[in-house]
Amino acid sequence: MTNEILSAGAMTPKRWRTSLAERTPGSIVALVAFLTLVDLFATQTFLPSLAAHYGVTPAAMGFAVNATTIGMAVSSVAVAVFSQGIDRRLGVVVCLGVLAIPTSLLAVAPDLMTFTALRVAQGLCMAGAFTLTLAYLGEHLTGAKAAAAFAAYITGNVGSNFIGRLMSAALADHFGIAANFVVFAILNLSGALLAYLTLEPTLVTRAERPRPSDMIRTIGDHLRNPPLLCAFAIGFCILFAFIGTFTYINFVLARPPVGLGMMTIGFVYFVFLPSMFTTPAAGGFVRRFGPRMTLWGGLTVALAGLPLLIAPSLAPIAAGLMFVGIGTFFAQAVATGFVAEVAMANRGAASGLYLASYFSGGLVGSAVLGEIFDRFGWQACVLAIGLALAASTAFAIQMGSEAVIARSPSSPVRRG
Repeated sequence: MTNEILSAGAMTPKRWRTSLAERTPGSIVALVAFLTLVDLFATQTFLPSLAAHYGVTPAAMGFAVNATTIGMAVSSVAVAVFSQGIDRRLGVVVCLGVLAIPTSLLAVAPDLMTFTALRVAQGLCMAGAFTLTLAYLGEHLTGAKAAAAFAAYITGNVGSNFIGRLMSAALADHFGIAANFVVFAILNLSGALLAYLTLEPTLVTRAERPRPSDMIRTIGDHLRNPPLLCAFAIGFCILFAFIGTFTYINFVLARPPVGLGMMTIGFVYFVFLPSMFTTPAAGGFVRRFGPRMTLWGGLTVALAGLPLLIAPSLAPIAAGLMFVGIGTFFAQAVATGFVAEVAMANRGAASGLYLASYFSGGLVGSAVLGEIFDRFGWQACVLAIGLALAASTAFAIQMGSEAVIARSPSSPVRRG
């Protein structure tokens, strides 16, 4: 693009507003990520209680809770199409502020259909904020600062899985399901405030607003790029496996022979803690071994955890969950970075398409694996999860040579 996004930060006399583009404090980046995605998986810790509350099967409740992925896939595509014409900070603030509305309404959802619709609305808002923040970081930061910011953001994503589930279990166990959603709505508003105070405003000129024909052409180019298509497929399979594992394992943990209570199930998600330390290391492994080998390593770790999930006691199950978490988060970090490097134009659109595929995998995973769980049991579900992870390794083989990655940093950085 010949025109650059103009910074409006110099126009304001409010010096108290910090700029991530200048300071890039990892803690703030991670906190923005945490507050953006904290709602996504937190509800899974009390899935058995929700299923009993609405009188539905595990598959029906699992699909309803994971219906956020419908909204996230739709929102990701929308941001991919219109990302060049959206003020990043304003978009993030609006998305997180509006997110508080469906979150709070979940406290009084009268039936499963209403619950599902509100979860879809949550997904629309979460993915909008998520995708725009990634675009903001990619546009405002370069080199080591960019790598550190993306690592911090993904770490915050991991933290939202871990801390969000733990908080949700504690709140639902001690104060009830409704109170849980009210507290998380307050967290959504806190995220909007944090984004307002820390993200630098950007001004998009009229000349920079994309024409529909240009965006359709750009998206078509991305969809004809074989390495990108493989990365999209890998993202689909990763969340397919992740959703299946961490949704339906809650029913396994709540039933005999394990038989855990709601709060204890929440503590099981300390298994995510190691991922907060291993995920940021993905970039270093990619630089040393290349994306394919690094992906294989992460996916192998995840596959190694699957046999442990069918054990009849808590300790091996927890170990298996830890391996699956480490491997899938690690692979997600590699695939996300791969898309940003390989896209030769409009990286915002490429990231949006990747996230649309990623979240679609979660939707399909919750539906398909839920039916398998209801009809054939947990062992069959684990087998299907293994097939999805194995498919990811096959797509990694076709992803393209490391020479593609070696070329991309020397290409001009495209805005948007």
